[in-house]
Amino acid sequence: MFVTVFTPTYNRAHLLERLYNSLLAQTDYNFEWLIVDDGSTDNTVEILEKISANSNPFEIRYIKQQNGGKHRAINRAVPLAKGDLFFIVDSDDYLLPDAVEKLCKWSTSLDGKKKYAGISGLRGHEDGSVIGGSGQAEAEYIDAKNTDRKECNLLGDKAEAYFTDILRKYPFPEFDGENFITEEVVWNAIAADGYYIRWYNTVIYICEYLEGGLTQSGNKKNIDNPQGLLYWAKQQLSVYSDRVVRLKTIYTYYTAVRDSKSVRETAKELGVSVFTVRLSCLLAKIKRAFRK
Repeated sequence: MFVTVFTPTYNRAHLLERLYNSLLAQTDYNFEWLIVDDGSTDNTVEILEKISANSNPFEIRYIKQQNGGKHRAINRAVPLAKGDLFFIVDSDDYLLPDAVEKLCKWSTSLDGKKKYAGISGLRGHEDGSVIGGSGQAEAEYIDAKNTDRKECNLLGDKAEAYFTDILRKYPFPEFDGENFITEEVVWNAIAADGYYIRWYNTVIYICEYLEGGLTQSGNKKNIDNPQGLLYWAKQQLSVYSDRVVRLKTIYTYYTAVRDSKSVRETAKELGVSVFTVRLSCLLAKIKRAFRK
């Protein structure tokens, strides 16, 4: 099993060497490092030229594109990937030494009883704490679709590695003038077609959410990318029957567009009733009040 470690990066030159050093420390070099620079204006090029000039035990490939968002960087990289597995590792983050070794080992454990889109480990913080849920604490792994994560205690960012040939069938939608759409739209589309992930209860990936990163950008990315947000919201409503998930989805969309769209327009776009939109806002207001 060969792995493409893929890093989309934007103005993170000061962090790339930390990630690079974690790749040098891997116990298994059966991987390539593919980087797509999404229009950086810092010294990313110089840093990667310096890194590439070393005698590296793995291949490094670097591509620069006009700024278009992480999803466009993924769309650019997937067709070029040489790996059987496609493992997204953000430039803010780094891997534990046995990450690639574990991915290769885990992928060989899959049987033919289910359709698998890939495997996953956990993400953790530098202090050793796990990000989000870890599945069934007493089990080595759990098989679940991306859309089953809430029920399986798997919420929060995870360290998924998807089979590259699967990802090639599910490119991210791209909307003119917008540079963000959540990765969930692809992961959920794969799940909707019946594919499982084998989620291991082991940390292999260390991350921190830095100022200016996608995770820290709050609601602004939703406001600035309404077509992508609408695509996500409609997909959520078609995939999930859970009432809480549906109401949270409606509220997330409405809060992003309420300066330009009425409750009635929002309801029409989402294919729900005006009452449901208002109910989502009321429940969010009550939830905020209880937090105070």
